[in-house]
Amino acid sequence: MGKVTGFMEFERIEEGYRPIPERVKHYKEFVIGLTDEQAKVQGARCMDCGTPFCNSGCPVNNIIPDFNDLVYRQDWQNAWAVLDSTNNFPEFTGRICPAPCEAACVLNVNDEPVGIKSLEHAIIDRAWEHGWVTPRAARIRTGKKVAVIGSGPAGLAAAQQLARAGHDVTVFEKNDRIGGLLRYGIPDFKMEKLHIDRRIEQMKAEGVVFKAGVMVGKLPEGSKVTNLAKETVMPEELKKEFDAIVLAGGAEQSRDLPVPGRELDGVHFAMEFLPQQNRLNAGDKVKGQIRADGKHVIVIGGGDTGSDCVGTSNRHGAKSVTQFELLPMPPEHENKELTWPYWPYKLRTSSSHEEGCEREFAIATKEFIGEKGKVTGLKTVRVEWKDGKMAEVPGSEQVLEADLVLLAMGFVSPVQSILDGFAVEKDARGNAKATVDFTGGYATSVDKVFAAGDMRRGQSLVVWAIREGRQAARAVDEYLMGFSDLPR
Repeated sequence: MGKVTGFMEFERIEEGYRPIPERVKHYKEFVIGLTDEQAKVQGARCMDCGTPFCNSGCPVNNIIPDFNDLVYRQDWQNAWAVLDSTNNFPEFTGRICPAPCEAACVLNVNDEPVGIKSLEHAIIDRAWEHGWVTPRAARIRTGKKVAVIGSGPAGLAAAQQLARAGHDVTVFEKNDRIGGLLRYGIPDFKMEKLHIDRRIEQMKAEGVVFKAGVMVGKLPEGSKVTNLAKETVMPEELKKEFDAIVLAGGAEQSRDLPVPGRELDGVHFAMEFLPQQNRLNAGDKVKGQIRADGKHVIVIGGGDTGSDCVGTSNRHGAKSVTQFELLPMPPEHENKELTWPYWPYKLRTSSSHEEGCEREFAIATKEFIGEKGKVTGLKTVRVEWKDGKMAEVPGSEQVLEADLVLLAMGFVSPVQSILDGFAVEKDARGNAKATVDFTGGYATSVDKVFAAGDMRRGQSLVVWAIREGRQAARAVDEYLMGFSDLPR
């Protein structure tokens, strides 16, 4: 619980950022983590609240009050042990999770919540620094073979848990490096890829086999999904070779905007734009890179992917960056009496927005305008919402200049051809249909084929992916062995 009166004595301490003029010149992380003393003060703010809503607010059910207290007492190694017991990859969540746990913090009812995410970040960084993160290979091997398709957070979490249970796990990834959307969807300035690389080495030592550049099934012709595969394996081959299969790919089917002019050069999906820069940062050569240098950039979509496009465009040296959001501007402060302990609806300003971005709310794109086949602008209209329905505001049409348009409106589903290849039943949203029940959960309609993460629930957070990967691993272990000692 930290210090008994700490929540009354100390204010929330935020992690710092490197200065904007400095950080936009590179693609390295720029968050300044907490010092030991700052972390101690933050841990001291944790209350003896009786019912720690933060635990249930966290999808992986981190035991938050316990590691807060241990940080307050500067017992970093035991704080790491508590965090590691529920979360395979705190270095991912401590950097890119939006922290629903903090929204659920009891102190957040009438004050600023405990900086749980910053403490998680501090704990895992110290754990790596002191060599506490080590391989934990299974003592007994089961001889059972499991294929995990997709190497994002869901796939990696499932693979690590299954390997620790003694199974022979092979992870298949269509791109040339392991990490899924963590590798090619998250910009390096939010999470450098060394965090993935050292986890891969840990997992290899635990017995996991990684096969990058291998496409399972086929992508539809003309697909815009990043695919760097040099080899193809068909689902039927995997069914014959493996005792169980976990579908853990990302929701990579981007939502399109089919308005006049969509075919113009200069209109791209965010997931065409972002992976290219990550590949360049990794030392690859990218032909025909989509660049924002000196351009008027408009990002359509107000979420995290849109924000990532803003930060990357600023680092390219864009002349201007504007971000569109179809919904009205949210309030700056949430109505806590209405929303707590749930995720609140409020205006969120990211570090990328602070680096330079005009934000337009309640605006829709009616047409892409171009000359000689290239986009030069957007015809827009203001919209208003009444009774949950959108209506255009008469007389509000205008044309905005744009040399590059990035579509970041979210993802509609996993790639359908992958699911079709395994012939699994799908839900109404095009995801693999599977429950999360304690018994029989994560199993698809096809024997020995399981689904987790975005592949099962649709586009979601990294922390939900880790949760589902862990729970799916337990379901697979139980399927193979008749019981499971893996945590759920």
